[in-house]
Amino acid sequence: MLDLGLTILLVDSPEASAAFYAALLGREPVEASPTFALFVTPGGRIALWSRHTVEPVPGAAAGGAELAFMVEDVDATHAAWAARGIRILMPPKDLDFGRSALALDPDGHRLRAYRLSGK
Repeated sequence: MLDLGLTILLVDSPEASAAFYAALLGREPVEASPTFALFVTPGGRIALWSRHTVEPVPGAAAGGAELAFMVEDVDATHAAWAARGIRILMPPKDLDFGRSALALDPDGHRLRAYRLSGK
């Protein structure tokens, strides 16, 4: 049995992405260098690794991941992200599973705010 211990996002600039995620998550990274940053949250660990120095070098471009954050108020989270200038892909919308909004981080990774139906 495997246990997910870390989500790694390949980014262009770990320092710039760390600043973005520090503001988004409301916490500073527990580890930071020019090529890597690590955040520890109650929901798990998020690493930002330079796509220029990651080993082995990936064949595909970065930006293919999605981080989903369960929030109390999707509309308020969307408004806060928009006010910060975060690129919005989908404003709050009711979907099959509940309410959701979608944005992008600086490297094109998808950021989903969601609230499950009945929660």
